[in-house]
Amino acid sequence: MQSKSIQEGDTVKVHYRGKLTDGQIFDSSFEREPIEVNVGAGQLIKGFELALVGMTEGQTKSLKLSPQDAYGDHNSQLVRDVEKKFLPQDMEPQVGMQLQIGENEDITIVTITNVTENHVKLDANHPLAGKDLEFDIQIVEVKKAS
Repeated sequence: MQSKSIQEGDTVKVHYRGKLTDGQIFDSSFEREPIEVNVGAGQLIKGFELALVGMTEGQTKSLKLSPQDAYGDHNSQLVRDVEKKFLPQDMEPQVGMQLQIGENEDITIVTITNVTENHVKLDANHPLAGKDLEFDIQIVEVKKAS
């Protein structure tokens, strides 16, 4: 039987569990369908995608990723204080709430990280930017590139 060792260009179905270093799970596919990705197409964070190369169908692996191999470092230039008057009038801003700003194809997701009487702090970094991440991955299926 031909080995189904994963190479760039292959399509794979993979289950994953993403955790912070304190063990808190931030996402998992084990309770739903596995994700399907084309390895090398840049659909995943860099470190996760690189970890798939060389794995085989049925194999499991645990990995730890630094911010550079995950969602990057936290960029303080992507954090802004905005006056509440610029928010929708019927909105009651709360820490952790996510908003879409911009229009058409130029939409950015921001997270409210602080609320004061007259201002909110908006952070356009990915919520996992600057964090070390851990993943448990399981290869469900490998479709070799033709």
